[in-house]
Amino acid sequence: MIGAVRAGIQSPDLIATLRAIVGRRHVLTDAAATRRYRTGYRTGSGAALAVVRPGSLVELWRVASACVAADVSLIMQASNTGLTGGSTPDGDDYPGGVVLVSTVRLDRLHLVDGGRQVVCLPGATLFQLERALRPLGREPHSVIGSSCIGASVLGGVCNNSGGALVQRGPAFTELALFARVQPNGTLTLVNHLGIALGDEPETMLARLEAGDFSPADVADDPGKRASAAASYAGHVRAIDAATPARFNADPRYLHEASGCAGKLILFAVRLDTFPRDEDTTTFYIGTNDPAQLTALRRAVLGTFRHLPVAGEYMHRTAFDIAAVYGKDTFLAVQHLGTDRLPKLFAAKAWIDSVAARLGARWAGLGDRLMQAASHLFPNPLPARMRDYRDRFEHHLILKMAGGGAAEARNWLTVHMAGEHGAFFECTADEAAKAFLHRFAVAGAAVRYRAVHRECVEDIVALDIALPRNAEDWVETLSTDIDAAILHKIYYGHFFCHVFHQDYVVKKGVDPHALEQRMLALLDRRGAEYPAEHNVGHLYRAKPALADFYRALDPRNQLNPGIGQTSKVRFWGEGQPH
Repeated sequence: MIGAVRAGIQSPDLIATLRAIVGRRHVLTDAAATRRYRTGYRTGSGAALAVVRPGSLVELWRVASACVAADVSLIMQASNTGLTGGSTPDGDDYPGGVVLVSTVRLDRLHLVDGGRQVVCLPGATLFQLERALRPLGREPHSVIGSSCIGASVLGGVCNNSGGALVQRGPAFTELALFARVQPNGTLTLVNHLGIALGDEPETMLARLEAGDFSPADVADDPGKRASAAASYAGHVRAIDAATPARFNADPRYLHEASGCAGKLILFAVRLDTFPRDEDTTTFYIGTNDPAQLTALRRAVLGTFRHLPVAGEYMHRTAFDIAAVYGKDTFLAVQHLGTDRLPKLFAAKAWIDSVAARLGARWAGLGDRLMQAASHLFPNPLPARMRDYRDRFEHHLILKMAGGGAAEARNWLTVHMAGEHGAFFECTADEAAKAFLHRFAVAGAAVRYRAVHRECVEDIVALDIALPRNAEDWVETLSTDIDAAILHKIYYGHFFCHVFHQDYVVKKGVDPHALEQRMLALLDRRGAEYPAEHNVGHLYRAKPALADFYRALDPRNQLNPGIGQTSKVRFWGEGQPH
């Protein structure tokens, strides 16, 4: 631990101090200007004293130091693409008020050992990393899904995010550089990055940001993991185990930065990268009998020599909702590219901010405009996918590499034929569009809610991990629960048995009460939740996870209240002597 700043020194004007650090234009205090930062992508909102956008790691250290000294609550935020509101305020009852620190300007990354590893700063996105690694024939932990809307690398680590790639497990590292608020009110810098940077905090941070370190400064400690991949492949193959393959509260993946959910101030993480699979084949599978997909999963994980690259599931309803309410996202990625998409979402946020000033009847204006624009374009989905939508209720996109393609082809030819199921091998264009359509499902329920507020109360979004030995993975709801729901949207990472279940709730139904009934059903099925989007403000942190948060932040000054825990300083247990 290096460096210390003592808390409890009340600044006569914290806002002036923050402006002196980062410049006036990067300290936002007007409610309209801060709205996009204070409001979660899918859920959550609250007040903030200010939104601060530091432009360097040294500025971030100084901002954090000033906030700790002023004893305000501090919430770190990168891209604000989370689905459970974990990087936005939840209500207005934070001790000292909230300063929200946006790290989007801190987007540098440094390749290490020829790209075998990477050091990412807080604002670096998965897309940036994917682009930097592509010429080297390598990939980051996750290459599909949230990377398309600018999700940050560090956000994934903080939340043990999973991703679609079967062999890699949750985002995880034991190599990080972070600041911790100590019980006695000191802010300390901890260098567990495995890179020698010196001893003085601001010098260390400036060197790291500039990439001012040599290969000799980088330690390669075999006892320190920079990913979960080495152990996960065998773990996910244990198809008779009565526990899930991965979930956010899994103690195996809770370590300092990994899973911290904003209870540390992260400056950098060091992560493994992976060779890109060049020789791949994508199979599009449809069936009306979920037992066929169960048999496929058990065969692939239990008997195939090669694990899949990815295996993404969609129910027919998810297919339909995404085809209409995710169409603009699909088209934007296809025609504008992922690098321009964050600017499109920023423009939408600006429109929503302006509309919010005009009154409730203008709510969701950005969504409605984008939805209207999507109707101007023809259906972009391939004909064979549309045909399978009409024929089959359950859809699986299976991507295999190398010899795995022949294994899958042989199994599917024998077992996936007849009236209940079929498959086809995708062209390159069909494969890209199939995965893009699956990605578009994630935001489709949010768009549906925005467009149909007159009949939608809210969304109940569950993120679950079923036991690896579960064969009856299709949910059955009671008649009264089913009657409270307009649409049930099921999709997920099939081979890891991680499912996203979004329920569009009818107007007048209590979403919280409905969610509690859903969670009780999941408990009886042996599911863990959340699986990969973390607790945010939607889920209650289980005791082991809450204890992990307390150990990281005993003062409870960083992201207080996460996981429905206490927002009170020292967790309501009184200040230590």
